Amino acid sequence: MKNLITRTITGILFVAVIIGAIWYSPESFRGLILIANIWALLEFYRLVYMEESRWILYGDILGGTYLVSILFLLPNLSDERSVLFIFVPYLIYLLYTFIVRLYLKEENPIISWGYSLLGQIYIALPLGLLAFIAYPPLSGEATVPYNRLLLIAFFSLIWINDTGAYVVGSLLGKHRLFERISPKKSWEGFFGGLLFALILGWIWSLYNPFLSTAQGLGLGAVVSIFSTWGDLCESLLKRTVNVKDSGTLLPGHGGLLDRLDSVFLAAPAVVIYLLCIA
Repeated sequence: MKNLITRTITGILFVAVIIGAIWYSPESFRGLILIANIWALLEFYRLVYMEESRWILYGDILGGTYLVSILFLLPNLSDERSVLFIFVPYLIYLLYTFIVRLYLKEENPIISWGYSLLGQIYIALPLGLLAFIAYPPLSGEATVPYNRLLLIAFFSLIWINDTGAYVVGSLLGKHRLFERISPKKSWEGFFGGLLFALILGWIWSLYNPFLSTAQGLGLGAVVSIFSTWGDLCESLLKRTVNVKDSGTLLPGHGGLLDRLDSVFLAAPAVVIYLLCIA
């Protein structure tokens, strides 16, 4: 009961911080994502790096943070030359990542390269792609309006999917969804989460004028399916490195990776979906 109370309070505060940052201003949301990105990368690299050089760690975190930053600039950049120039520091980071391993006496530098780049692709890139949900590709206009409701819809669909999956799975779950990776997840829970997400997607279509009913349902389905895969991928990561939680930042929930795991696959999938319906 004590753990449930702690988990509930932490969850409420977590949701409040995200919604508050989204609603207050584009800058507050961007700042929150940058902080979340730094912490999530730190958790990830600490899980996989073992005895890696701290300068490699700092370089990877700096590279990922810069990637998120420039992705948040892209929706409102129309000059192709400017787009190319803002990527130059990140290209320097990629060159550094490969070259520095020439001077380190590592037993298997290929694995180290893989870890560095995996953190960029698995964490920094999806968090940066949230910019294209904040500024959805609705038209060819140079300036795209900040869409608070779509961002809140995205995160709320993830949360309602998790809640629906947990409630239905706890009550009716009998058939394991992916027992090798996550023994507690069930097909009943998955379809329960999907149903909750579809209902909420339909509700959000009533408040987002560019989403039709069908598109709102589609958004709910995309978020539900890919957030479930995101959860499973992080479970696979933790099983591989033999840990229960990615960290201790959030009492009752574990680390930040444990709370953002659904976002890492859902964000790219939703960006693709928005491009398809634009």
